[in-house]
Amino acid sequence: MSIFGSMKTAVSGMNAQANKLSTVSDNIANVNTTGYKSASTSFSSLILPSGGGSYNSGSVETNVSYSVSQQGDTVSTSSSSDLSIQGSGFFVVQGADGKTVLTRAGDFTPDANGNLVNSAGYTLMGYSYASGAPAVVVNGFDGLVPINVNQSGLASTPSTTGTFTGNLNSNATTVTDASTLPSANPTSVTSDTQKSSVVAYDKLGNSVMYDVYYTKTQSADSTTGATDQWEVSVYRNADASTSGTSSFPYSSDAVGSTTLTFDSSGNLTSGGTFTITDPTTSGSIAMDLSGMTQKASDFSSTGSTNGQAASPVTGVTIDKSGVVYANYKTGDPKAIYQIPLATVASPDKLTLLSGNVYQANADSGVTVTSFANSNGLGYIQSNSLEASNVDLAGQLTDMIQAQKSYTANSKVFQTGSDLLDVLVNLQR
Repeated sequence: MSIFGSMKTAVSGMNAQANKLSTVSDNIANVNTTGYKSASTSFSSLILPSGGGSYNSGSVETNVSYSVSQQGDTVSTSSSSDLSIQGSGFFVVQGADGKTVLTRAGDFTPDANGNLVNSAGYTLMGYSYASGAPAVVVNGFDGLVPINVNQSGLASTPSTTGTFTGNLNSNATTVTDASTLPSANPTSVTSDTQKSSVVAYDKLGNSVMYDVYYTKTQSADSTTGATDQWEVSVYRNADASTSGTSSFPYSSDAVGSTTLTFDSSGNLTSGGTFTITDPTTSGSIAMDLSGMTQKASDFSSTGSTNGQAASPVTGVTIDKSGVVYANYKTGDPKAIYQIPLATVASPDKLTLLSGNVYQANADSGVTVTSFANSNGLGYIQSNSLEASNVDLAGQLTDMIQAQKSYTANSKVFQTGSDLLDVLVNLQR
């Protein structure tokens, strides 16, 4: 047995316990760091060849690993831009140097330009809806842009589609005088003509009201084979007459018309779709009346169109799929970005970089990008953050164990030093 060998072994033991104390120190220091993953130290022995009744002490080696795949607790917050991932996956972020990396730290806040940046200075990346619903690039980060929530100014969306549902009374009187039909734009129409209105929006966000008239023009006749038919005519409300007791005559022609045909059961068989073409707004609206029926009941009609009036943005929200919506004072929210998630085959093998971010390597496997709730990835939860997964009680226990082990190794070193003193003193 070599005294020097035992002392070197003791030194390696002290170094190993110092490494363990270092990981414990890091873990305790980052116990409140958002999305931090705890480090741990494992030990392995290095055995030297021995023989002939003598033993050569070896040493101990350490390996540091991170529990990246272990999720921390979720903490609720009051900020809608605070994000956590419920399940596997990582946010894709970009540093000031332009390098794209991965993180679980979702404490994002808008910077001076409106980009979402976390406390480590990394910018959240996503796909824009500027050219329609985005498609993810599964094997790279191409197409990603910074998520910007500074949606200032007014936004409007012209109406392109509309629907009407309701009932036309099958017992209504049939109007045979073509000169009194709404399509003729007469001075007045008969009392058997029914009217409803719907609001749409032009390209500038102006509200445009359309008057829709329904008149029965043909009744079913089993002898002749005739079917029940209704004329539908649409006019601009702004062009209605203001001089008499009726909206007719309008100052412009009808902007849309169709003929609804019903079978003997009162179900629509044809004419359920037509287009409103408005020369004033240079817009067209595809109307769907397929939900209309003709039953022996009072007239009823309910209509709606898509589109949005000019309205300011009041804020943004992020749903579980990672879609970022701009919310308007009036109108429906509008999707502006979608946040992807990324994953690797072995998350615990990722390379840890400063700022609580990770980079793929040969051991972790290549990065695969997808949207939330797909390909085994979790979902995104706003108004929440992922806390560190550090077990403080466990770390304090590890610290005590490392301290005792370090002390024991130092005793071995001290004993070897004493034996050397004895050996040196043998010559006296």
